[in-house]
Amino acid sequence: MMSDLDEAIGLHRAALLLRPPGHSDRSMSLNNLAASLLDRFRQRGMTSDLDESIELLRAALLIRPPGHADRSMSLNNLAICLQDRFLQRGMMSDIDESIELHRDALLLRPPGHSDRSSSLNNLALSLRNRFEQRGMMSDLDEAIELLRAALLLYRPGHSERLSSLNNLAESLRDRFQQRGEMSDLDESIELHRAALLLRPPGHSHRFISLNNLALSLRDRFGQWSMMSDLDESIELLRAALLLCPPGLSGRSMCRNNLATCLRRRGMMSDLDESINLHRAALLHHPPGHSHPFSSLGNLAISLRCRFEQRGTMSDLDEAIELHRAALLLCPPGHLDRPSYLDHLALSLQDRFQQRDIQSDLAEAFSLYSELLYLSHAVSRAYLSAAKSWAASADIFNHPSALLAYKVALKSLDQQVALLSSSSHHFDVIREVVSSLATDAFSCSVRRGALTTAVELMEQGRAVFWTQLARFNIPLDELSISGDTGTALAKEFKQLSFRLRNAFDRFEDQSPQIRQLAMQWDEVVSRIRMLPDFSRFLLPPLFPDLQRAAEDGPVIIVNASQHSCDALIVHSAGDPVHVPLDITQAQVYEFSSEFQSLAEKFGSSDYQLTLVGILRKLWNDVVDPVVQALIESEVRPSSRIWWCPTAEFTLLPLHAAGPYEKGRDNLSDIYISSYTPTLATLVRARQQVSRDASSQHFVAIGQGNPVEGKELKCVAPELAVVAQHVTPVISFTSLEDGNATVEGALDALDRNQWLHLACHGMPNRTQPFESSFAMRDGPLMIKDIIRSNSQNPQFAFLSACHTTVGDEESPDESIHLAAAMQFCGFRSVIGPMWSVDDDVARQVVSAFYRNLIGDSKRLDRTGAAVALHKAVRSLRKKIPLEQQIVFVHIGV
Repeated sequence: MMSDLDEAIGLHRAALLLRPPGHSDRSMSLNNLAASLLDRFRQRGMTSDLDESIELLRAALLIRPPGHADRSMSLNNLAICLQDRFLQRGMMSDIDESIELHRDALLLRPPGHSDRSSSLNNLALSLRNRFEQRGMMSDLDEAIELLRAALLLYRPGHSERLSSLNNLAESLRDRFQQRGEMSDLDESIELHRAALLLRPPGHSHRFISLNNLALSLRDRFGQWSMMSDLDESIELLRAALLLCPPGLSGRSMCRNNLATCLRRRGMMSDLDESINLHRAALLHHPPGHSHPFSSLGNLAISLRCRFEQRGTMSDLDEAIELHRAALLLCPPGHLDRPSYLDHLALSLQDRFQQRDIQSDLAEAFSLYSELLYLSHAVSRAYLSAAKSWAASADIFNHPSALLAYKVALKSLDQQVALLSSSSHHFDVIREVVSSLATDAFSCSVRRGALTTAVELMEQGRAVFWTQLARFNIPLDELSISGDTGTALAKEFKQLSFRLRNAFDRFEDQSPQIRQLAMQWDEVVSRIRMLPDFSRFLLPPLFPDLQRAAEDGPVIIVNASQHSCDALIVHSAGDPVHVPLDITQAQVYEFSSEFQSLAEKFGSSDYQLTLVGILRKLWNDVVDPVVQALIESEVRPSSRIWWCPTAEFTLLPLHAAGPYEKGRDNLSDIYISSYTPTLATLVRARQQVSRDASSQHFVAIGQGNPVEGKELKCVAPELAVVAQHVTPVISFTSLEDGNATVEGALDALDRNQWLHLACHGMPNRTQPFESSFAMRDGPLMIKDIIRSNSQNPQFAFLSACHTTVGDEESPDESIHLAAAMQFCGFRSVIGPMWSVDDDVARQVVSAFYRNLIGDSKRLDRTGAAVALHKAVRSLRKKIPLEQQIVFVHIGV
């Protein structure tokens, strides 16, 4: 009862008067009075009680100097009060001091100390509070590690184990919301279920565990859209609300959360109930509620949703006023401020479309411009808001569109840099990338900023490979730039090596990986401070990217919801724009039709359909580009490089043509190669080929894999390869029982030239599990990218489906050929679909014969021409789909 607490405070004051300065028990009275004042603050929300409590605890700490038996307790108590005041007022100095005091207390409670678990937990909570304000992921990562350590000390049966389970679960959910790692969210759910078991029916705080579990299930629904998760979340919150009688502080929380879940379910009755619950929660917030802006914002979102369903303008008007109020209360540095800006801006756009009031639209884009000055560019909320800005500006043709795309892509780059470069994070990358780069490219082209279009496209595509390439960048120039450069190059190499080696163990060592990544980022920052290295590892500018076209033009073919375009990048001058008379939807249909057809190759009724597709590809895409190349005086028989995006990556641009007597197809005019990005091609050109006498060639063949049918063609194919290359280069072969996963990886490390004949096993939904079939199992992409090849030159992948990756994210180019490129192979040949065994042997023989020719040596730069000649020589002997199945990637 409050009267009891008031009486206790009066008695503590009387006791303190009887223990004046110098009294041996004065610190105890100071501490006891402070504790009671803190309790009253938490009940009534009177900040004067909290301020007085802090002053009393400071006085107590002064008379408990270092060495005092109770100093750790005083440090801990003062830190907790400062944390409460931070939650009340948002003063960063309070939370910073709280963390330092908790660190000091933890040092006084070493392993084995009875209160160590309490200090671990309290420091973690303060770090988590600071993360929520500043958005520093290092704070959240440290909090999670501290909470894991605390949970180990709270054994089953310990009175604090339940609280520890809950704190760790909530922190993991926070991290999921920032990084999108499903393992964090799944663990959060399991921890919350364990906590709920410790609060059985009848427990006074059961509603808290019901609420927390419901929120994690709601987040998982947002990721996977499993209605069972959302339905369970709603049922849990209804049960929690029943356990919260009027007047209980948790009742508003449960109302808000139930309202949010009902809004997500989205039925008419759900929305009405959601709005009523939000209103009730807002009316009954407890004193000292730390985040009133979240309640205002939630009600506003539900009102806007109802407006979208029913078109009632009063709902939208009220939503806008509530969003404005929420934004005023949300501190400038708060992690969620970008979301509040975005929600208000979107609501204003809705009203502009209804009433055509220009001030609404102007206010919306003024709000978005605040993103330029926020410090949370690495948060998912920031990236989401920046993407929303870009999309909105493009729709309304606002002059800020190009700037918005630049901001979004910069945030994407920072977001990806936070992720350990592991295949486990590909789903996160796939989600945040979406169509951002292709839309940015289209926006730039439509505004005439052609060089910017190229730069933004490079920045937003193949981000996984770009991130990995950062750990493999040549450091020759840095190493010879002076003592500082030499030292930094060495440190950079060591950290990059440690990071790459840790990728496959990240499940157990993700905090260690993130610590390494922070050290790596710090070294990169120091390198950028050196003269001539200010752009080290930053997205390349157009003059650097243009070097990709030194040996022939690079044609970027882009499909966006706004337009489809091609840009021809020459070795000098600005890019040449070729508008394409086709929509993204048509490209998608076109690509789907071709993918369905490719699965039927070998049957008798596909030939006319294939020719029809290649003709359409010629008319709508390739012929306009060819005409522009001819106008640019690119001579016939020259080499050209295709750099397709989006659904264009799944189409055989190299095979397009009219397929009519007397008319040339593309292959009759130019020699086509592909590149996933311009930067990839630039890197491939940078490596100077060594003399063949210091190089080695390995042919790996597996005709009897542990999975897949027997391939009787493998041995004859390897014999053909040996016949051609043995006279000109050191040659070894790896076959049958020797062609294992480990044997193949070892061969990759020791040889510069590779011929691989086996089953190709594409995985379109989990592309990192795409593999080559070896005797003892699959050689996966995630294995290949960890290899340490020495100056690799060329790879011929005589295995099906090696150049086509994930259908949902084609711009990421996650396929077997790309993995070989990442390992350093400058030139790669592989098939886009299934290849006939006999055809493969014929093409391989003709290819190596043409590659070696009269020069009697191997030159990787001749691979594209050799493949071109090989296929032409076999035209009359093999069917059309087998003539065009092999493609060349790289130099």
